[in-house]
Amino acid sequence: MQFKSSLSFAKLIILIASLLTYHSVQSETALLNTSGLSKASSLSCDFFHGSWVYEDSYPLYDSANCPFIDPEFDCQKYGRPDKLYLKYRWRTTTCDLPRFDGKDFLTRWRGKKIMFVGDSISSNQWQSLLCLLHASVPGSKISSEKRDPLSTVTFEEYTVSVMYYRKPYLVDVVTESIGHILKLDSVSSGSIWLSADLLIFNTWHWWIHNGAASQGWDYIQDGDKILRDMNRLEAFSKGLTTWAKWVDSSVDVNTKRVFFQGISPTHYQIRWSRQQTKCIRNF
Repeated sequence: MQFKSSLSFAKLIILIASLLTYHSVQSETALLNTSGLSKASSLSCDFFHGSWVYEDSYPLYDSANCPFIDPEFDCQKYGRPDKLYLKYRWRTTTCDLPRFDGKDFLTRWRGKKIMFVGDSISSNQWQSLLCLLHASVPGSKISSEKRDPLSTVTFEEYTVSVMYYRKPYLVDVVTESIGHILKLDSVSSGSIWLSADLLIFNTWHWWIHNGAASQGWDYIQDGDKILRDMNRLEAFSKGLTTWAKWVDSSVDVNTKRVFFQGISPTHYQIRWSRQQTKCIRNF
């Protein structure tokens, strides 16, 4: 089996982290002075069009020295022989993103909470950001609590909490007498999510899993109808619409930021190991 992409989906956390810097809750003037970009270029920059370019000074952290990566997510530990994939950064077409500075990031987000919500893609991104921050402030006091569905790591000196809430569908899966039901019109975790100042969501690949053990539910509830199954793209659309309506009705965009991650390549396809495993491709 081969990789679906030559570059790591985990590298996207660099872009996300840079965007968080631009959208930090501090004043725009302070951000511009720190970033080194002119006001016009920072406001007009298209972050989403560009290319991955070779950067000899990368990676920004060593996975072997990061205490937050689940062992089975570490590509180097599990025998990936090449390291070239660690040497790429995102370069936008119209402007230059500042190099990620973990200490500056923590200073900007002092006293705030950042939460990733979704499936293993969000988990990988959460771990990657933690590794980036840990490498920048290796001596900082850190506390952590890892539970299901919510795990939290706090950088005590900065009172910054970086959290992961496991919610593969974003909408609810509830247990009732007939089994596990995926409810396309229900979001019950919103009050917990709203405790964060910045939210990064993702969902996709669980929607196309087949078989009760893999998909995580026995039935789908669509309005008043309880279904054994339905068109998965239609279910995904309805579930994502429910989530989007929750964002529109519940999130105060004057005090909080929301990102939604796009669909990433599969992270199960490998050919450099006999054992199939998920693997965070650190950078």
